[in-house]
This record gives sequence, C-alpha cells and structure tokens, in this order.
Amino acid sequence: MFKLHKKNGRARRGEFNTPHGVIQTPVFMNVGTLAAIKGAVSTMDLKEVGCQVELSNTYHLHLRPGDKVVRQLGGLQKFMHWDGPILTDSGGFQVFSLAALRKIKEEGVYFSSHIDGRKIFMGPEESMQIQSNLASTIAMAFDECVENPSTYEYTKASCERTVRWLIRCKNELDRLNALSGTINQQQMLFGINQGGIYEDLRIENMKQIAELDLPGYAIGGLAVGESHEEMYRIIDVVEPHMPPGKPRYLMGVGTPSNILEAVSRGIDFFDCVIVSRNARHGHLFTQHGTMNVLNAKYELDDRPIDPECGCPTCRHYSRAYIRHLFKAKEMLGMRLCVLHNLYFYNKLMENIRNAIDHDAFEEYKRENVEKFAIRI
Repeated sequence: MFKLHKKNGRARRGEFNTPHGVIQTPVFMNVGTLAAIKGAVSTMDLKEVGCQVELSNTYHLHLRPGDKVVRQLGGLQKFMHWDGPILTDSGGFQVFSLAALRKIKEEGVYFSSHIDGRKIFMGPEESMQIQSNLASTIAMAFDECVENPSTYEYTKASCERTVRWLIRCKNELDRLNALSGTINQQQMLFGINQGGIYEDLRIENMKQIAELDLPGYAIGGLAVGESHEEMYRIIDVVEPHMPPGKPRYLMGVGTPSNILEAVSRGIDFFDCVIVSRNARHGHLFTQHGTMNVLNAKYELDDRPIDPECGCPTCRHYSRAYIRHLFKAKEMLGMRLCVLHNLYFYNKLMENIRNAIDHDAFEEYKRENVEKFAIRI
C-alpha cells in the first residue's frame, strides 16, 4: 500500500494507496473535527485548496450526530460529500483531555460527555465499531495519551495497556471488515506509539506494535506540553524502529517549522488544529512568517495577505478588506482566512515533496525553517 519513492537524507517521498485514492507524502491532513472544517469551509473548498486527506473525530461524531446516524447515511464520505481519504482518530486524545471526567480501567475508559454529562464507556472494541460505522479510510487505534510529565511507573503501565488495547483493536477491526454489512471493508488500522518522554519506553513500545504489521504507525503523546527539543528527541529515538515500508504519522503537529523538522526526521503524515483555529482569529501563515491581519497597520493595506500566494483569498481580497470583515464581525473574514491557511499548509507540503524529488530538501528547510517562525 505504501511506496517509498525517494529519500533525501531521512526525509521520505512516497505515496500511500488507499480505497479512497492515492495520498502523496509527506502530507498534511486538514482537520474537520465534526465532519466540517471550522470557518464555513466546504468540501468543495477543500478540493480548491489542495487537500488530500480530511481528518474527523471519533469521539465528537459519536456524540453528534451519532456514528449510527452517519452509518445509515452511507458513511462519512457520502455524509459530508467528500470522495477523498478520511482519517478518524480514535477518541483517545479527547478522553485524555477530559481528565477530570474519566476513569481508566483495563476494559476501557468511563467518562462523562462534555455536552450533557451523560455517562459514556469507550474501549478498543467500541472505538473500532464507531470508526467502522463512520467508514473512514484509516482508523486510529484506541490508546491512552499520558500527560507530560508523568511518572515513569505510570507511563510504563500505560504503554503496556495501550499495546493490549491495540491487539484488541486489530482483532475487532478484522472482525468488522469481514462482515457483509460493513460500509468500508478495507478500513485500515494505524497503531500509535506511546511512552511519554522516556526513551526506553518509546523504543520498546514501538518494537512491540511493529510486530503486528499494521498498514501504518503514528507517534502519539507529543505536542502536549513538552518542549520542541524534547519532541524532536523522541522522534529521533523512535524513528529507527518504525517499519520503513509503512507511513509514519506525527499526531497533532504542528507549525510549519515543526513540520520541516519532523520531515527531516522521516515523518510522512501530519495534522494540527492551529491551521484553522489561528485563521479564525486573524493569525495567518505566509512565506515570510506569521501575521495578525487585525493589526491597525493593515487598515489601508490593499495588498493580498501574501503576494506570493495563489489561494482564492489572496487572488481576490486585500488585507484591509479582511481586517474590516473581522472588525465588523462578518463570518466571511474567518472563512477567507481559513481558506488561506489551509492552502498555505497544503502548498507547503507540495513544496516539501518537490524539494525531496529534486534532492533539495535540506536546502529548502535551511531557507525556510526560521523564516516561517518569524512574527511579521
């Protein structure tokens, strides 16, 4: 399913064949938590801004509208009118974020809905059943994301439980994919590496889950409070033990500079909510750094957000107009900014792929890694 075409240092250029289309890697997955990109962006817009993969959330869709509703309507692709690949995360991170409302046991996690407080149970089997109902292309394993810092003893016990849960996820998804009524009988399972910031736990966990020969593997439990340097150290430690013939996904990361650093360490898949979240507050990514379009200095600025950008927003609208929309509380302002940021990220990944293709990735990284982090 995954073809590794080229390496430039440790940076990898490949393609991942899925039941819903071929994914060119490295790739950024555009986050649509509730089967929609926040900011009034449609799936037709996603095509225009170069999105390859849409990512939705198992926990949130289980609550609203309900995974059984989505199943009755033909699965996520049909429900949201998107014919490309979709990845659904397992709900593990959302359970992690509900620390005050949860209780973790061997069978799974008991927690309360953040919407209405009703009691919910989710274990490996339940997560796979929900994701099977959603019929996503890639289902993520149900895991525990421990907070940083956590004690060595707790992190070790959590890692061991996560491996046991992964085996249960695999067995349940194999069962579901064999059922005649399953919408996507080719749904793929990605395992998740955990271990906090402890190198020996990360390595041992990666070795154990690699033995299951899954279609892909993720590094989870990062970007949850540790420094960037710690994150890069963990990637460096884990990457040599990740199967080279399978795609590698760094969950919840990150800034353009984070992505360049992670690609240089052999990562293929990325996602992060900051792309649309920042845009909805007027914070925009450009080829020359990040800018806040709400600043007073843009009141009379008739230039596009980024003169070098080819997105629908930059082709037609000025900084001054977009700033006005925000000040007037017009939804269009958020929409135009989200379109710009999504386009920027998808174009960034295209540029990274082209650089690897032409043996120029290290030069591309060197020219841009610090520039992207500048606040204009």
